[in-house]
Amino acid sequence: MFVDIANIHLKAGNGGNGAVSFHREKYVAAGGPDGGDGGRGGDIVFQVDDNLSTLADFRYKRKYCAENGEDGRTKRCTGKTAPALVIKVPRGTVVKETETGRIIADLSDDKPVVIAKGGNGGWGNTHFATSTRQIPRFAKNGNPGEELDVTLELKLLADVGLIGFPNVGKSTFLSVVSEAKPNIANYHFTTLTPVLGVIRMGEGSSFVMADIPGLIEGASEGVGLGHEFLRHVERCRMLVHVIDISGSEGRDPIDDFEKINAELSAFSEELTQRPQVVVGNKCDLCEEEDVEKIAKYFEDKGYKFFPVMAAIAEGTQDVINYVAAELAKLPAIKVYEAEPKPQLDLTIDKKRTFNIRVCDGVYFVENAPWIMDIMNSVNPDDYESLQYFERVMRQTGIIDALRKAGVREGDTVSVYDVEFDFVD
Repeated sequence: MFVDIANIHLKAGNGGNGAVSFHREKYVAAGGPDGGDGGRGGDIVFQVDDNLSTLADFRYKRKYCAENGEDGRTKRCTGKTAPALVIKVPRGTVVKETETGRIIADLSDDKPVVIAKGGNGGWGNTHFATSTRQIPRFAKNGNPGEELDVTLELKLLADVGLIGFPNVGKSTFLSVVSEAKPNIANYHFTTLTPVLGVIRMGEGSSFVMADIPGLIEGASEGVGLGHEFLRHVERCRMLVHVIDISGSEGRDPIDDFEKINAELSAFSEELTQRPQVVVGNKCDLCEEEDVEKIAKYFEDKGYKFFPVMAAIAEGTQDVINYVAAELAKLPAIKVYEAEPKPQLDLTIDKKRTFNIRVCDGVYFVENAPWIMDIMNSVNPDDYESLQYFERVMRQTGIIDALRKAGVREGDTVSVYDVEFDFVD
C-alpha cells in the first residue's frame, strides 16, 4: 500500500538523575561528596533509507520513545548516555510540526537529522559543595527530553512530472521511455500510486520521471485521487503535460489542458511557474489538420508541443531529448529549508510561571510543574537542602507573590501536597 503522509508522536529520552553519595575510604575521615552526574537522554534521529518507498510502517506504529539516560553513580561516575533512536524514512520525506505546520527537516540527502533532543543529565551532589555547605545531601534530576507531534509527508524526488487526465497515455509513455512497468489498461485510474522511471541519456546522464496519477477537475479540492498526489508534483523541475489529442473519450484536449493547469494553480501558485511541455498523444486517431490546429494553439501560448503515438514509441524520443536539454538549464530539485522555531517572548519565562490560590487560610502554589523537579531533589531531613529550596522559592518570586497574597508568619503554604509553615 502506498502511504505518503503519516502523523506520529516523538518523545526523546529524559536525562538521568544526579547521584547523592559521599566518598568512603579507609583512613579517610571526611571524603566529601562524590555523586556523579546523570547521563544524557537519547535523541530521536531521522535518516534516509533508499530501501523504503512509502510511509506505510508509520500506520501501525505511531509513538516513538528514546531511552532515558542512566542515573549518576558514586565515585563521581557519570551515568551512561542513552543511544539515539534512529527512525528510517524514504528519501524525500518532509518532517513538519503537526500543531504549527513548521518545516523541521527535509530528508532529501544522506545526512541524519536530530528531530527531538534528549534531556541533559542532572548534576550530582558534587556540584553543590561550597565552603559553607560541605555536605550537600541533594542533587538535581535530569531534564526531560523534547516531546512533539510531527507530520511526515513524502514528496517524491523526481526531475519531471507526467500530468494529465486519466487514460490519456501517461503510463504508456513512461513505459516506453524508461524501465518502469506501470499498470496499463483502457480505463480510468489504472495507476493508483505515483510511479518513478529513470530515463538514461547515455553514460553518466539520466533523469527521473514520475507518473502522477488521478488528476481531474476538482483535484485540488479532493476530487478523485489528485488531492492525495498533487504534493508529489511540487519538487518536479519540469512538467510534461500529456493530452489525448484525438478526444477519444469525448473531451476537448485543450479544455483538458486548461482544467489541469487550473488545478495546479489552485493547489500551489508556484506550480504554474514550472516549465511545461505539451505531448499530444494518440495523434494517429485524428486528422493531420486537427493536429496542426492544436499544435498552433499551444505554440502561440509559448508551449513546446510534440505529437506522439506512445503505444508504438513514435515521437517519444524527441520529447525526451528536448526535456533532457531543458533540465540541464534548470536549477536542482527543490529542497525545503528548515524553518526556525518562533522566538519566545523573553519577558515571560514560561518555565517559571505559577499561581497563588488562597482557600480556608491555606496558600496553594499551583500551575508550577517546573517546581516538581526541584522538590524531588530536596531532602526534607537535611537543613542545607531545605535552604536550597527556600532560595529557589525566593529567586523565582514565589515568596514575594505569597506576601502580596497576604501570607503571614505561621500560615500554611501548600506546594503540590507538601505543606509547611511560612517563616518570614
